[in-house]
Amino acid sequence: MSTTDTTARQSTDVATTISTFTGRYVSLLPTFAAITILIALLVGAELYFGNFLTPRNVSALLLDNAYLMVLAVGMTFVIVTAGIDLSVGSVMAFTGILGASLIASGIPVIIVIPVMLVAGAAIGLLIGVLVQYFNVQPFIASLAGLFLGRGLAYVVSLNSIRVEDPVLVWMRTRIPLGDFYIAPTGIIAIFTVIIGALVMHFTRFGRTVYAVGGSEQSTRLMGLNVARTKVMVYVISGLCGGLAGLLLTAYTGAGYPRNGIGTELDVIAVVVIGGTLLTGGRGYVLGSMIGVFVFGTIKTIISFMGAEQSWTHIIVGVLLLVFVVVQRAIVSRSQQKE
Repeated sequence: MSTTDTTARQSTDVATTISTFTGRYVSLLPTFAAITILIALLVGAELYFGNFLTPRNVSALLLDNAYLMVLAVGMTFVIVTAGIDLSVGSVMAFTGILGASLIASGIPVIIVIPVMLVAGAAIGLLIGVLVQYFNVQPFIASLAGLFLGRGLAYVVSLNSIRVEDPVLVWMRTRIPLGDFYIAPTGIIAIFTVIIGALVMHFTRFGRTVYAVGGSEQSTRLMGLNVARTKVMVYVISGLCGGLAGLLLTAYTGAGYPRNGIGTELDVIAVVVIGGTLLTGGRGYVLGSMIGVFVFGTIKTIISFMGAEQSWTHIIVGVLLLVFVVVQRAIVSRSQQKE
């Protein structure tokens, strides 16, 4: 056999392997793209600035974005079912100012924390009931939740409320890890991601979430509980909103009713960049975590450059557009195979 024939056969084998891999794991391509972008951003920033990948800056990525990571976990559950939740920023603000108000009035933090979580879950439950039992579009139902959460935040207080509770002070304490550090808020965020990923991939509920996003009618025919699943994903999102309110209050040392304005759009962006399809049925909690790191890295680079933070949203908007186009290509390819 000639060298030319051998080379041609090897090229064919490689092409076949790549085609098989992409066909089998096509839904992972956006997540791989997000990882590639994150690595490119980190390496490029280090080459440009020379002091970007320091332990301080790398550790700050998790500390500064812990609340966003928790929100992204809940949003991933919702979007995988082909839903949307616009209320997360307002829920975070409401639970944060509620918790700060209760602590300032002398209520023990061991009672306040469950109240914050339950308050967030209650708004999520309301949205889920509207979506499932009153056939309200998720966009409209969660928009109502957005206004409700923001309104309740203003009812609690129109001003910032500072809190110096020892538990919240401890939550933002930086724990040394060699040259790096981590705060309890970051540990909570990582555990939330781990629990979310395990639930999504290794439980009956998680498999039902994927099934609902893929085809709600087929899921019903399989005998799975669609109604409970659709309500529960919004409860989970609301619960994550309450937890994010706790983390943000601990991080800033205060509750503020205007916190989280526009955060819902940031959360949707990082989830989509992380590989979750807006059409539902496909998505990964770990991918959403990567999306958060991409978002946080862009913000840090903009800060290093001394530019306006509005450039963060411009760059994220461009990335989001690219990822939506990639998602459309993935959906089209899947439909052709069917």
